Amino acid sequence: MTARHGAANQGATNRERMMRNILVIGAGAMGCLFAARIAESGAEVLLVDIDRARLEAIGRAGIHLVDDNGARTIPLKAGIAADARPPIDLALLFTKGMHSRAAIQSVAHLAASGTHVLTLQNGLGNSEIVAETFPADQVLKGIAALPADLHGLTGVESHGSGHIELGAMTPAGADAAKAAAALLGRAGFDARYSADIDIPIWEKVAFNAALNALGAVTGQPNAGVDNAPGRRIIAAMVGEVVETAHACGVAVDRSRIEGAIDHALAQHRGHKASMLQDMIAGRTSEIESINGAICERAEAAGIATPVTQTMTDLVRLMELVRA
Repeated sequence: MTARHGAANQGATNRERMMRNILVIGAGAMGCLFAARIAESGAEVLLVDIDRARLEAIGRAGIHLVDDNGARTIPLKAGIAADARPPIDLALLFTKGMHSRAAIQSVAHLAASGTHVLTLQNGLGNSEIVAETFPADQVLKGIAALPADLHGLTGVESHGSGHIELGAMTPAGADAAKAAAALLGRAGFDARYSADIDIPIWEKVAFNAALNALGAVTGQPNAGVDNAPGRRIIAAMVGEVVETAHACGVAVDRSRIEGAIDHALAQHRGHKASMLQDMIAGRTSEIESINGAICERAEAAGIATPVTQTMTDLVRLMELVRA
């Protein structure tokens, strides 16, 4: 082995070594899924939340994970944010967008110790919120295109194919982003490093803006919007998001977005969009960090988004009436 190859391998080993102590913030479906799989891969994981009943149940019984590899129970530590003490190599943020600021401020004591934070949340602006508390060089961002559903206090289920794309907020974070992708790969995820992560983030936002708002307003699973009127509304919203992204300097590919939507409508016909699940459960949705954020950026860029704006206001109205 040459000295050059030896140095490269040592660098890779060092990056992998630094991703051993993992914090997962948010014990919802995605947080529980990632915490369970990462713990199963051999890393040390702490799952934190503000739901003490869920934390106590997970601390006692672990997380019962059901996926395409079968069913098993994975023990791991659960607690509150104050329990997270250095060294923590990577913190994954899985709260909803409206809770991002409070969640990241609850672990602000980790910023000075070099902890990297990865947000795989839906919507726009989450990495900027993280960077209010953590140095931008320590902020990683991306998308998680895979399903997860909670069952009771300790159960989570995920089936089918999906992938993760992630990158760094600044060039200085690239090695950490690659190490995070390697960590998630060892945990059984199809995780990819992207040097231009804003493209997949905006493409996922377009996907979510169309299917989530439409599902919430109609009360229908994917199959219920896979028809001529549903497809017209979806196409209009996708077009508006693509135009906005291009105006913001992000080269999204409309055909990729439409392909992802076609796949979801064909392969996950019974799936209820997360905003619809929020409506059914009486929770506040992520309309502001997804559709609302698109409308804000479009207005600033001088782009008209009449369909996206109308769908956004319909979801807002539904939440106001419910309250």
